[in-house]
Amino acid sequence: MPGLTQLAEQIPKSPTIALTDKANQLRSQGVDVIALAGGEPDFDTPAHVIEAGINAIREGQTHYAAPSKGLTPLLEAIAAKTERDNNVSVNPKTDIVVTPGGKFSIYLALKSILNPTDEVLILAPYWVSYPSMVKLVGAKPVIVPLSIDDNYTISLDQLRECVTPNTKAIIVNSPNNPSGRMLTSNEIEVIATVAQEADMWIITDEIYEKIVYDGRQHVSLASIPELKDRSLIINGMSKGYAMTGWRLGWLVGPKRVLDVATIFNSQTATSAATFTMHATVEALNGSQDVIETMRQSYEERRNFIVESLNSIDNIYCPPIEGAFYALPQIQNTEKSSAEVAELILTEAQVVGVPGSAFGVTDSVNIRFSYATDRNLLEKAVERIQKMAHLL
Repeated sequence: MPGLTQLAEQIPKSPTIALTDKANQLRSQGVDVIALAGGEPDFDTPAHVIEAGINAIREGQTHYAAPSKGLTPLLEAIAAKTERDNNVSVNPKTDIVVTPGGKFSIYLALKSILNPTDEVLILAPYWVSYPSMVKLVGAKPVIVPLSIDDNYTISLDQLRECVTPNTKAIIVNSPNNPSGRMLTSNEIEVIATVAQEADMWIITDEIYEKIVYDGRQHVSLASIPELKDRSLIINGMSKGYAMTGWRLGWLVGPKRVLDVATIFNSQTATSAATFTMHATVEALNGSQDVIETMRQSYEERRNFIVESLNSIDNIYCPPIEGAFYALPQIQNTEKSSAEVAELILTEAQVVGVPGSAFGVTDSVNIRFSYATDRNLLEKAVERIQKMAHLL
């Protein structure tokens, strides 16, 4: 029989998807499991956005998008949003490509700039898909291990040490999944210094930009003047607008990169769904009040989860500045993060993701998503507290 690609042995299934599937399987067997593994808002898409999508379908907006890189009203809406929210001025005709989900935007960015000998710096803890996506385009991920001991701070010396002649790019995610950390002004300077020294691209994943706490403001690396021409912005509607199933993301960057990304997009996905584009125009141009309502709800849950987890012996939950994940450290344990996650599942029927899936190797951590019902969160914490002595 013909063989398979060698990549099949290098690319695992996404841990978060695998654990969510496991939770669903347990539920089908009658187990009262609380799934805190997936990164999906528990809110429905805002009503006015849904209505815009339905109207688009009724009006016959079910054909191929023209242009395939994004309908003109959407490209203009994204450009206006990028300038309004991120202080980055872009040309809607040349600097944006719309994709079926932000995840595909990351893949397009990597595919457009990388060759097989290139290396990409990935700050750990990282989103589980970054290393695999780099491998999928034939390049090499280089992990930069940050430490919970200094709250995952990015240092100039450590970043410089990871740079080689083959370094081509760095992936930065702020607010960060899974840690909830946001870049400080000093860290922005560190990234800017090293990116210019090494002449590398910056892939700035800003998918959680709408979910920030305590009056913080998200800063796009592309808004730093000396970084704009080397920055590729990843964004989309999944997290901030509760539109995960609509599959709508975009890539923003210099025209010479976007020209390549547009070709690759047209030869693979063709385009995002046309009616989804119309819904997104309404989401970006319409009232943002519901977005703030969701953010406030996440902030209240953040307050609860941090306080509750820190009240449990041998569990330390660092501050959470954005996104909707907690990454508590399990202290004074001989177990691995995978073993702890399995124990929490079997003893508490709560599904979390081991920190090892996010590149955390110097401590034992479990990621829990708190983008779920408050009553379920309270129930989950109570269950964990009862079995914590087993950890």
